[in-house]
Amino acid sequence: MSAQTPQCQLLARQDADYRGWLWVAPPRDGWLESGEGNVWSADLGVCEAWRNAGRQAYDALAAPPPQVPGAVLFWPKSHALGEWWLSALNTALPVGTPIQVVGENQGGIKRVPKILADFQQACRKLDTARRCTLFATRTDKAVRGTEAAWQTFTAGGFTLATHPGVFGHGKLDAGTQLLMNALTQSPLPAPGRRSLRALDVGCGDGVLSAWLAKQGCQVTAVDLSTFAVEATRRTLDANQLTGTVVQSDVYRQIAGTFEAIVSNPPFHQERSIDYGPTQRLIREAPTHLVEGGSLTLVANVFLPYPDWLQETFGGFEILADDRRFRVYRAIKARH
Repeated sequence: MSAQTPQCQLLARQDADYRGWLWVAPPRDGWLESGEGNVWSADLGVCEAWRNAGRQAYDALAAPPPQVPGAVLFWPKSHALGEWWLSALNTALPVGTPIQVVGENQGGIKRVPKILADFQQACRKLDTARRCTLFATRTDKAVRGTEAAWQTFTAGGFTLATHPGVFGHGKLDAGTQLLMNALTQSPLPAPGRRSLRALDVGCGDGVLSAWLAKQGCQVTAVDLSTFAVEATRRTLDANQLTGTVVQSDVYRQIAGTFEAIVSNPPFHQERSIDYGPTQRLIREAPTHLVEGGSLTLVANVFLPYPDWLQETFGGFEILADDRRFRVYRAIKARH
């Protein structure tokens, strides 16, 4: 199978023997998934694809095998997240293990030599093509621990845990703030229950989950990212609130029904627009709602969500609009 992504196309032309190597934070690419070695990723979709291909996958907060011939790190758009991965590799693998770092030029890969110098690691350029660059280094003694990347900040009356790569890292997103304001002014409908079962899809740092729990909801929070799942757990703990947090691709790992679904859904995958998760969030929502249950979400005004809401629910209302974001609510009809 031919490589599909630019980074993998660059790797495919190398004469290196990658058998048994560890692929770290890679994109979805059939060339990788049909090859050899193991993957270490925070993305549940990536891990599931590798497991479905009969390959070993490790999530982001679990250490990979200590002995591998080498590792390839796919540099993320967040440099702070890339630095976390470097710290994790230096911590998990023996000193001197070969590491290659690959990424798109527009994604900041050219800053990697300076970052490696800060880690006291030598670096050399191996190749450049497909508007990507490949560097080589070796693991060294960890100069910083992985826990140092976790931070807390205060917003919306909550102490929030945050980690590089988690949505809204270190600040309260303006769309989320508009959504919480709208929920305050237009409370969630309560079809027959005093304590609503609420599902927060794409929970990020957990601010919506904390807000819902503080209102007395029985909260379940889901996110595709291991980092987001851990951030939400830490946020709930920091505010002495309770909830169930699950790593899930939208509804895939969720059972049961809810009185309310709330979301600030993502529409970017790295630098590409991806409407797929939000389309599933909307179109599959009625299956996961009780009769009279509601879906409330916030989105940029230019996104095509009204059409999907109309087609799925037969109608919706706009709770708030600040010309940049809109908050929509749709109700599952009673029969």
